[in-house]
Amino acid sequence: MKITKVESIHISVPYDHGGPLPKADAMPWRNMDSLFIKVETDDGITGWGEAFGFGCCGITKVAFDTGVAPLAAGRDPSDIAGLMTDLRRKLHNYGINGPMSFALSGLDIALWDIAGQVMGLPLYRLLGGDPIDVVPGYASLLRYRTPKLVTEFCEDAASRGHMRIKLHEIGVDEVAAAREAVGPHIALMVDTNCPWTADEAIAMARQFEPFELTWLEEPVWPPDDAEALARVRDEGRVPIAAGENAGTLGDFAHLIDAGAVDFVQPSVIKVGGISEMIKVLVLAAARGVHAAPHSPYFGPGLIATTHICASLPAPPAVERFYCDLEASPLGDMIEPEEGHMRVPQGPGLGLVVDEAILAKYRVG
Repeated sequence: MKITKVESIHISVPYDHGGPLPKADAMPWRNMDSLFIKVETDDGITGWGEAFGFGCCGITKVAFDTGVAPLAAGRDPSDIAGLMTDLRRKLHNYGINGPMSFALSGLDIALWDIAGQVMGLPLYRLLGGDPIDVVPGYASLLRYRTPKLVTEFCEDAASRGHMRIKLHEIGVDEVAAAREAVGPHIALMVDTNCPWTADEAIAMARQFEPFELTWLEEPVWPPDDAEALARVRDEGRVPIAAGENAGTLGDFAHLIDAGAVDFVQPSVIKVGGISEMIKVLVLAAARGVHAAPHSPYFGPGLIATTHICASLPAPPAVERFYCDLEASPLGDMIEPEEGHMRVPQGPGLGLVVDEAILAKYRVG
């Protein structure tokens, strides 16, 4: 079997989450942008992947089209380890944490999708998981910036069966409003997106302590300052989560060995795909650190994360951004049910991709 065609497809889909538009790189997110990866073979099997993502789609697409795609065409997709190792070595000079790694992630996911289809197994079974229909999920709310809106959307998420809710707030009043809205029995997490120094983060963590957070996520800048994170973890009295910005297995080892994290958060569409994410999760399990994969996505990356979680003995919760897209190329398979994500049972990722929707929202 050979790869006959490799393509990246950038889509930009309007969405609604009921509050002020969040910002990325100082620009409002008016749409949710995804970069789908399509890999076709001479056996007629098509694999789908996803590469990060959001405002980075255009840069990642260039990395994929000019770096990854030419090297993947004509290769044997069944030798995932050999192909990905070869490409990582040839492309390492262009960055091991950034758009080139994101591009490689998309290819790796598509190769695993093909492998599952060849074997006639859903990905989670191919990875060694036991039969399972659903895995826990959590509602990852966007930033609303006011206690009133936080209350409204926390109550809405709880009413839909979510027993785990993550905020993207940085204010004590907003976090207090969330805890009051959902009561003591719903797990509450807070992702702050790297706003503080270590001293500032410690002070804020102590103010958050009464709200019994499951974790405080990425409280310091820069996000790879493991020593600062370790200080916050030791002195702030709140469990710490981080890792969505870590790019290699070595980065995760550094976070863990520094005592910086209670939860590691690899992102399958950033860290190198399924192959590299499995290595990170094995490392975390061996070191006694919890896994909490990062997956606020709407394409094959979300579905790949669901499969990976389903393959583990105690599936961690899958992150699902709490907003509604105008349309989804994956239909309702990205939708949670009563706070859970359905595990696709078809071979590979089990995707049915509506390419008409891809075409409608395609950029360029």
